[in-house]
Amino acid sequence: MVLAVVVALYVGIGTTVGAVRIVGHSMDPTLADSDLLLTTRLDYRLHAPERGDIVIFRDPYDPTQEFVKRIVGLPGDQVLIRAGYVYLNGVRLQEPYLVNPWLLTTNWPTFPTAADGETVPPDNYFVLGDNRDNSGDSRLFGYITSRQITGKAIARILPLDHSGVLDQKPTLAREP
Repeated sequence: MVLAVVVALYVGIGTTVGAVRIVGHSMDPTLADSDLLLTTRLDYRLHAPERGDIVIFRDPYDPTQEFVKRIVGLPGDQVLIRAGYVYLNGVRLQEPYLVNPWLLTTNWPTFPTAADGETVPPDNYFVLGDNRDNSGDSRLFGYITSRQITGKAIARILPLDHSGVLDQKPTLAREP
């Protein structure tokens, strides 16, 4: 009986939470190379991903690999990037987690089909790395689907001196 409970707990925990190690610098300064994250696989079974969530998803080119990026555009959003600013539905996104201005790929789409950008299709998300000059993201590979998302980063575990909950979210600019 005790063995059955232990196995049930192990399987239950193993299918709902996990750990992911960051490889690379695409999420600097929010997440650094070698940071260890606590992730949940349960969140998106209960609700849809939200703007600002840091998600783990399968690499669109190599599904055996995973990426970690931030959700910026939700299904139905009009996404436009001009001069290094993200606009959603015509309103500029305020991103407090960005420290440095970005200089590369500061316009997306390059040739918009409409002056206000592109609409994120149903069940798709537009993701960006926080280190915009060093990130392969939706500007390169397009939208990701909810089926590609394998988890949500909820906290940094290591290094201990930077551990904490990952809850910083973007907001839409307030009208003057």
